[in-house]
Amino acid sequence: MKALSSCNLTPNPHPKTPSDLLHTFRHSHFKPLYKSNDAGDDSFKIKASPEPLYPLAARRKKPKVFQEKDAFPHSVPVQSKNPHVVYRDIQRFAKQNKLKEALAILDYLDHRGIPTNATTFSALISACLRVKSIEAARQVHTHIRINGLENNEFLQTKLVHMYACCGSMVDAKKVFESMTVKSVYPWNALLRGNVMSGLRNNREVLGSFLEMQAAGVELNVYSFTCLIKSLAGARSLRQGLKTHGILIKNGLLGSLVVRTSLIDMYFKCGKIRLACSVFEELDERDVVLWGAMIAGFAHNRLHREALEYTRWMVEEGIGVNSVILTSILPIIGEMSARKIGQEAHAYVIKTKEYSKHLFIQSALVDMYCKCGDMVSGRKIFYGSKERNTISWTALLSGYVANGRLEQALRCIIWMQQEGFKPDLVTIATVLPVCGKLRALKQGKEIHSFALKNGFVPTISVATSLMMMYSKCSTLEYSIRVFDSMEKKSVISWTAMIDCYIECQCLNEALGVFRLMQLSKHRPDSVTIARILSVCRQLKVEKLGKEIHGNALKKDLISVPFVSAEIVRMYGKCRAINKANLAFEAIPVKGSMTWTAIIEAYGYNGRYEEAVHLFEKMMSDGFSPNEFTFKVVLRVCEEGGFADEAKRFFTLMTRRYKIKASEEHYSSIIDLLTCLGRTEEAQKYTKLTSLLA
Repeated sequence: MKALSSCNLTPNPHPKTPSDLLHTFRHSHFKPLYKSNDAGDDSFKIKASPEPLYPLAARRKKPKVFQEKDAFPHSVPVQSKNPHVVYRDIQRFAKQNKLKEALAILDYLDHRGIPTNATTFSALISACLRVKSIEAARQVHTHIRINGLENNEFLQTKLVHMYACCGSMVDAKKVFESMTVKSVYPWNALLRGNVMSGLRNNREVLGSFLEMQAAGVELNVYSFTCLIKSLAGARSLRQGLKTHGILIKNGLLGSLVVRTSLIDMYFKCGKIRLACSVFEELDERDVVLWGAMIAGFAHNRLHREALEYTRWMVEEGIGVNSVILTSILPIIGEMSARKIGQEAHAYVIKTKEYSKHLFIQSALVDMYCKCGDMVSGRKIFYGSKERNTISWTALLSGYVANGRLEQALRCIIWMQQEGFKPDLVTIATVLPVCGKLRALKQGKEIHSFALKNGFVPTISVATSLMMMYSKCSTLEYSIRVFDSMEKKSVISWTAMIDCYIECQCLNEALGVFRLMQLSKHRPDSVTIARILSVCRQLKVEKLGKEIHGNALKKDLISVPFVSAEIVRMYGKCRAINKANLAFEAIPVKGSMTWTAIIEAYGYNGRYEEAVHLFEKMMSDGFSPNEFTFKVVLRVCEEGGFADEAKRFFTLMTRRYKIKASEEHYSSIIDLLTCLGRTEEAQKYTKLTSLLA
């Protein structure tokens, strides 16, 4: 026992009974050093541990000797092979993305002093590009240096491209700057790398482009397409127009690739007419150009135009490819155009090749679910021979869209039983379901899964977790998630405000807004709308005016939901004249703003004027939606206008084809019952059975 004490195995060197020692060791984190006797008494034997419990230093392992079998486990040694045969072996492994095996052969060749040619290194660089492995890329670069090929212009260009695509712009620039002769190709590789690095501004790309011009490099089509793509991502219309002018001046507009890039840029800048004019100038159009037009219309939510151009393309004799299908299927779903969706589905079945593509099957499932046809969506899903995480997520979101929340929650279990791991999108889709069902236990389980897989730092997952916990009335967890975020954004601040609003902690929501103003983040249109709703509920006109001024300063009055909240806020604060002024100042009015002013008059008890405003809205050609009818029926209920309420209810169901909700029925039934018109109220009560 003294020996044990001297080795610091026991913290206190006082003598202990064997049973005490047994208890100490049993509850320690160390490996057991003893084995109890079969007799069951307190005696035990101490066995020597194979390794010390407190190693002072890690054992130094002998470096493994590199042998021929490590490089060629299934082939003859390199001495009996022609080097060109060995190069082909490396290239074969590179094509199969087996970089470990290819690099093992390279190591062996370097040990033997056998050089490798540029073609082999080109194949390895291409493999690194596909795998996006920065470690393998650096190893390949090291072997290029060992072989004395670091000044090979062809390999240098490929290295710049490789590092840029693997996300290491620092390494890409180092290689680029070490080049003595710089043709257009390494410049283009650097441009493409800056575009792919996902920079929010286009300064890097524009700077490189201007340097190219200053250096007298002869720009080609690819140089311009990289620049235009960067400008499209940055929504830089002015620079885009300048680039368009340079292209006309240099006579490069004849290229379809350049035209396609220009169309994409104009669509992303919201200039639909300019994009259409570039398209119409061309006589010959390929499927990529048509695809850019269709995707551009979809990006700007011009769904009808996207479908019209698809029809036009088919009439021109150009077949729809998989990319266009994935562009139009979500549009069909959002429009709930089931018949057109069936046409697209028939085309997919006809072209047997597309019916095997999992991403097209997932798009079809999503389209049918959005059209409310869960039967067809499930048929496609369960009828497919292969499934993946994306297809499961499409079905899950379909259940959510159709209000089948419990099945959506079970869906995440079923997909794991099939061996598919939920991804970032799946987690962000299922968390709101937990919130709506108040399923706190399942929400916590998903939270732990997200933590384990590193999804929580993502804004979409973090904000979904915050909202889920607030809906489950556990606001303290929402605060913890928010506080644990290393990089906060406008979205996360707005989500925190929403959490407080959800839990009816309105003053605290205002406090979060003040903290946000003190941070580097500035409120956007969504944040402004949320705070205006808080001011409305608290009837804080002074703060409401301040937020109104903020919205005017940021030119957010043209945003419908912001202007509508301003009108409602003044109405709730009993400042109907200000509500009127705010309404009149709205440049383009719509259903949302009209509904807001009707509601504002209702708040102030001016029910007749509210009804007149509704009639004026319809006479001016604005179509009321289900929310407008909820407000109008509530106004009629509070004002005691039974006949008007019945007339508006009929208008809603027959003229505007809006399905009556429980709230619509409740308003009219309560009104008729209050006025003693019980027989008429019973008729509407019977109609509520249609909601089931």
